[in-house]
Amino acid sequence: MKKLLTAGVAAMALISASASAETRIGMITTLSGGGSHLGIDVRDGFELALKQSGRSDVELIVRDDANKPDVAKSLSDELIQSEKVDILTGIIFSNLAMAVVPGAVRDVFYISPNAGPSALAGKLCNPNYFNVAWQNDNLHEAMGGYMKQAGLQKPFILAPNYPAGTDALNGFKRFYGEEGLAGEIYTQLGQTDYAAEIAQIRASGADSVFFFLPGGMGIAFMKQYAAANVGIPVFGPAFSFDEIIVQALGDAAIGVKNTSQWAYDLDNDANKAFVESFRAEFGRTPTLYASQGFDTANLILSALDKAAPGDKDAFRAALEAAEFTSVRGDFKFGPNHHPIQDIYVREVVAGPEGKPTNKLVGIALEDHADAYAAECKM
Repeated sequence: MKKLLTAGVAAMALISASASAETRIGMITTLSGGGSHLGIDVRDGFELALKQSGRSDVELIVRDDANKPDVAKSLSDELIQSEKVDILTGIIFSNLAMAVVPGAVRDVFYISPNAGPSALAGKLCNPNYFNVAWQNDNLHEAMGGYMKQAGLQKPFILAPNYPAGTDALNGFKRFYGEEGLAGEIYTQLGQTDYAAEIAQIRASGADSVFFFLPGGMGIAFMKQYAAANVGIPVFGPAFSFDEIIVQALGDAAIGVKNTSQWAYDLDNDANKAFVESFRAEFGRTPTLYASQGFDTANLILSALDKAAPGDKDAFRAALEAAEFTSVRGDFKFGPNHHPIQDIYVREVVAGPEGKPTNKLVGIALEDHADAYAAECKM
């Protein structure tokens, strides 16, 4: 039995009951630099599922891309050519996914626990590419529809200028509409000073703000927005209001509604067990990223029960069947290997000891499929 290679996490033994040879999985994810808590949670959720499986012939090799596309591409080449991995996973940011996935899937399976750029769901889809999280537009589409139904008439929308940011605002407008927007801004990726954008929002006559600014970008924006006392309600996707971010924001996050395909208080047995075990293992409440890592590992393990990755057709069919128990409840793939699933609305409330946390308040979209499947020719 080989040693499991991880970044700062205890080695764990894993097995595939059906594969006669060891399966090697390469995880390229963001463990340092901006957005590192996203990659850490994906990794921790993935490894927790592997540990719980009790399997012993799957080797996981974890590498840190430092949120740099050139690093991610170099690591992909190394893992495929030198480490001879069968499967790649782990990428958080869509610009890194676009640097890695189109080339990688010529040789191995890529199974995304996060980034879902529209190009990979549509014209650049591939039989060896699967996304277990969502297509980038999905949570934004849900919030666009929710805000439209809520009667908000002049939203101001903003996101970073990179593939997931353009997908975000396109998704929002797909369900809200193009008319009535008070303003639309693309910010710099990694930006930390939002004084100019906040001044534009204040002067725009907006009745609401929708933003997608993941990780530290969202923390910086919300802290500055609260300090500026703009007084216009804020909405967004879960990416801007995960459990780690809302703890960092404190009272500034209270009352914000956000959309997610998962919530830690979803009422199903698999999710309850996952949240309890994650808290016991890591001492914190999981984010949606951890749930995505957990589901991704369990999808792979379910496929390994049927076939080895070397038998590409059989392994692909096993992945497509998605015969695993997802922590989000019902799960299935569409024809472009992206999920068809419910999208929920959560509200940030004062939890135990007054600390902010997310509370599930309803469903925004049921059995939602992405908008790009028709462009996918597989």
